[in-house]
Amino acid sequence: QVQLVESGGGLVQAGGSLRLSCAASGDIGSINVMSWYRQAPGNQRELVAIITSGGHTNYADSVKGRFTISRDSAENTMYLQMNSLKPEDAAVYYCNAYLSRLLNIGDYHNYWGQGTQVTVSS
Repeated sequence: QVQLVESGGGLVQAGGSLRLSCAASGDIGSINVMSWYRQAPGNQRELVAIITSGGHTNYADSVKGRFTISRDSAENTMYLQMNSLKPEDAAVYYCNAYLSRLLNIGDYHNYWGQGTQVTVSS
């Protein structure tokens, strides 16, 4: 079993900051790419930020310069530091990991967390 658990969401005023965490656990063999997605009511799920096993990052244009993605590969944990939050950042944020399990090294699949709610008041 593999489990991804997000934490750190909550209510914040516009201009404020939050730090999301995603902890991956279970019979994990290797994690390749980890990423954050978000989905606001009535909208499709969208990619927010991505980080490779080598530490390369990429961001949605809407969050560049405000959000920072990072990971602790030794702990199978990923973070999203969100600064200068705007009301339009409000959404459920999901963690995604592209990983292979111990018994199937090299056979990669996507795994999702349950999401954490971020609410930004204006």
